[in-house]
Amino acid sequence: MENKKSEDVSVDAKGGGIVVSDAVKEFDLGFGKRLKAVDGVSINIADGEFVAIIGPSGCGKSTILRMIASLEQPTEGEVRINSSEPALLAKQHRLGVAFQDHALLPWLNVWENVALPYRAAGMRPDPDQIESLIALVGMAGFEKSRPKQLSGGMKQRVAIARALVLNPDVLLLDEPFGALDAVTRRQMNIELQEIWSRNSITTLLITHSVEEAVFLADRLVVLTERPGRIKLIEKVPFGRPRSRDLMLTPEFHELCDQLTAALDSQESSETDEG
Repeated sequence: MENKKSEDVSVDAKGGGIVVSDAVKEFDLGFGKRLKAVDGVSINIADGEFVAIIGPSGCGKSTILRMIASLEQPTEGEVRINSSEPALLAKQHRLGVAFQDHALLPWLNVWENVALPYRAAGMRPDPDQIESLIALVGMAGFEKSRPKQLSGGMKQRVAIARALVLNPDVLLLDEPFGALDAVTRRQMNIELQEIWSRNSITTLLITHSVEEAVFLADRLVVLTERPGRIKLIEKVPFGRPRSRDLMLTPEFHELCDQLTAALDSQESSETDEG
């Protein structure tokens, strides 16, 4: 496992679709106080690549995703997607985003929730595309169901279909399965891997789960404690497609243990210094 000082590390990839260059993000807390959440992060994600970011709670993982999604602006540095500013792609509805909170509208059924990005973009919904994605995420037969009639995993399937319905250039996932139980989360990981394999869309996943990151990603980025800096990068050596059996192999568990140890060493360091 490669382990370097954060200032010497960037996630390099030829033909990157997402480029984060020396990004710093500070928040104004008021009364003259500022909080630095992210410090000097450089990430280059290739077209069609799946990258996961893991790190301690509060290390700036979601802040990085929000800058890529044009929901936050970097204090220093820059973010580009296909050489354009994220705000331009967001305006063109070319970014698909799914959060831990599925944010389905309770008064709309599954079909209508998946169709919502069309209406937000002022476009006529494409029934074939909507129905194809509903089937792809395993929700065929539930088109007329309301969110209150669905389980947590089913709601997240709908949220992912909604994020993909306009064929975005980039898919951004911020702890999409964080609120699910372990069994449902594992099943959703398998289903997401299958969905991604069919589309090969450039994807960034934020997660607290090392196992989830290893199973889904081509490469992993580990952040330090706040302010988040890149501590190490790990290329996942497993081929695709990945089946449930991969999670049972010694190689899978060894890599997960190494990454967990890297995270634990950060937490121990904080405790010792405190």
